[in-house]
Amino acid sequence: MRDTATFAGHCYFRWGACRRAIRDQALLSITKAATLLIMIRLRLFLFVALAFLFATAGNAALKKGSRPNIVLIMVDDLGFADLGCYGSEIETPHLDKMAAEGLRFSRFYNTAKCHSSRVSLLTGLYCDQAGAESLSRGVTIAEVLKSSGYKTSMVGKWHLHREPTDRGFKRYFGHLSGATNFFTGDNTFRLNGEVFTDFPEGFYCTDAFVDYSKRFVQAMLDENDTEGTEDPFFLYLAFNAPHYPLHVREEEFRKYDGRYADGWDAVRAKRYEKQLELGVVDPDWQLSKRPDLVPEWSSMTTEQQDIDQRKMAAFAGMVDRVDQKIGELRAFLEEKGEWDNTLLLFCSDNGACPFDRTENLHLDPWDPESYWCYDTGWSHVGNTPFRLHKQNQHFGGIASPMIVVAGKDVKLGVPAGHIDDTPTHLIDVMATAIDLAGAEYPRDYRGLIEELEPLEGLSWLPVLTGQGEIANRDYLYFQFGQNRALIQHPWKIVTHRLGAWELYQIDDDGTEMNDLAKQHPERVKKMAALWHELAERKNRLKPNLRRPVSDGPAPNLLKDGRPNFERNR
Repeated sequence: MRDTATFAGHCYFRWGACRRAIRDQALLSITKAATLLIMIRLRLFLFVALAFLFATAGNAALKKGSRPNIVLIMVDDLGFADLGCYGSEIETPHLDKMAAEGLRFSRFYNTAKCHSSRVSLLTGLYCDQAGAESLSRGVTIAEVLKSSGYKTSMVGKWHLHREPTDRGFKRYFGHLSGATNFFTGDNTFRLNGEVFTDFPEGFYCTDAFVDYSKRFVQAMLDENDTEGTEDPFFLYLAFNAPHYPLHVREEEFRKYDGRYADGWDAVRAKRYEKQLELGVVDPDWQLSKRPDLVPEWSSMTTEQQDIDQRKMAAFAGMVDRVDQKIGELRAFLEEKGEWDNTLLLFCSDNGACPFDRTENLHLDPWDPESYWCYDTGWSHVGNTPFRLHKQNQHFGGIASPMIVVAGKDVKLGVPAGHIDDTPTHLIDVMATAIDLAGAEYPRDYRGLIEELEPLEGLSWLPVLTGQGEIANRDYLYFQFGQNRALIQHPWKIVTHRLGAWELYQIDDDGTEMNDLAKQHPERVKKMAALWHELAERKNRLKPNLRRPVSDGPAPNLLKDGRPNFERNR
């Protein structure tokens, strides 16, 4: 599609050609010449008008007279490969359908940790840049959209300071804690700023979160009826699932019990094969090998195999239930006539989690007193085809599914089922929401924050409208604890627990198998210097989090996710 400048140039050259034609036609009467001149000017006007229409067509494709509703869904500890549309055997038909109708990003990144990903998602800034959990240097999407006329609600896990109702959400139901009991809740549950303890019989977090999402959507629609308005709404739904404890309803557990008896190597190989068929993974990328300290399945006792396959069955059942309830939410929006003007985004906060903190394994996983967790063997499957896990800045920790789908009145400008390999990040969601809503990022915000940082993320509107590519960026920065990375596409440096910097050319080696640090020491030095500059200047990290890396290898992870500092890599 031609842009405005191309059209203008075309018009100019056509105008010049026509003027020359007039001069050459000396025998034409003055009247005919004048008529021709008028026709040329009309044509010029039409060309300019068309240029304007083409230039604005993308935005029009995302709006039908009014701004779209925005539904933002984040799940917890779901790996890159844990959905059917990203390679999994877990049954996720509703999300798979949305991926087939909309688009998937195959290089979407998070921060590798629960709270920091929520900071970046909500503020459009890196975690410490925004003031970490305090959000002291950032505004939230809800605050920006609310000031632009959106009605705002949140349901689910908060995991930040204060409460959602303090940061732009008019309605909130969920837990302020980083994890909770799925059957009994905890003492951090809130309903619109008030302590909530009224957990009914049969309570299950995943189900309750969608029930309250529907309740809040209905309340926002009722407000419009009462006020005589047609304000769009913003709903942020943050599932706690499938974060541990692996609390699963018995029905979903029975569905998957026994499916994982072949073990992690077999399941992972099938996922990788399916990913290649789907096109969500580059066929040139090698499948990373099983971690050294995770045993081969056949070497384990029958009892241990059964324990581990049951843990994975519990995890799969939790993911299945999330998909069921997302389908229920979509059906509700369709019933209310709201889906057609809704754009939905779905992602995960980090890669699959390797930490096995299991207690009460003798209890079934639908018993509220149980506390099952799986470990590195299965988190490595969840992060297929990548290396490492949650908290790590290798792609096993930071790669996430991202699905974008829209109703027919918020028509996307890309083919259904499109897979986009543009490098994108949680920090981009704020900028995208601002563009969708026709809102503006503020210069300050009512004195609630110390010093508002400028927006870091980039809008995806060019990709969503099919008009072009996301603007170029100089870098993507990553840090959690002593795990660090920096991407200057196509190069990435990364360190795990202060091991020596590794260097990868991630277009060719997206699974980080071929470390090029020794071949390109100057590149590593330059990129490491930039990481340290950003860590100190922009993200204000304390000196202990900016310590120099070592010259040696990073520790391997034990099967339960703890680091093995014997460094027998």
